[in-house]
Amino acid sequence: MALIKSVRGFTPIIGEETYLADNATIIGDVEIGEGCSVWFGAVLRGDVNSIRIGNGVNIQDGSVLHTLYQKSTIEIGNNVSIGHNVTIHGAKICDGALVGMGSVILDNAVIGEGAIIAAGSVILSKTIVEPGSIYAGVPAKFVKKVDPEQAKEINQKIANNYHMYASWCQEEDEN
Repeated sequence: MALIKSVRGFTPIIGEETYLADNATIIGDVEIGEGCSVWFGAVLRGDVNSIRIGNGVNIQDGSVLHTLYQKSTIEIGNNVSIGHNVTIHGAKICDGALVGMGSVILDNAVIGEGAIIAAGSVILSKTIVEPGSIYAGVPAKFVKKVDPEQAKEINQKIANNYHMYASWCQEEDEN
């Protein structure tokens, strides 16, 4: 069973049909929408500021979400995919975005709607990633624009797949 811990009077709020892996950790001022999944070893640490997550979001294995005390928060829109071992520190990720494995998103960065962050990228503080664009590298730079419908289709497919994977795990838990 996931570790859900209250801190400073804040108790995490978990939406309906949201899957939390056995060793996921959700702490403090965290609100997770409906139909989400938080996978093995992921840590959502809302001890120093708020973390708000929309509907249909998947936060994959080993990812860490945290903020700066009184200086940054995390906002994640709907149908966002956060890849394995991603670090998000006080940033905003808009609807339908995809953050590739091993990426780092730093404080007050904004990842636009439908944007794709390539695996292993580092988005520096205060970077604004335009909607429908691909960023890659260390530090990450603009690579190209993607067809909005194509990006939406790819990102939505990944989000839907993770909803399906979560249902497999929930079935096993019930047996």
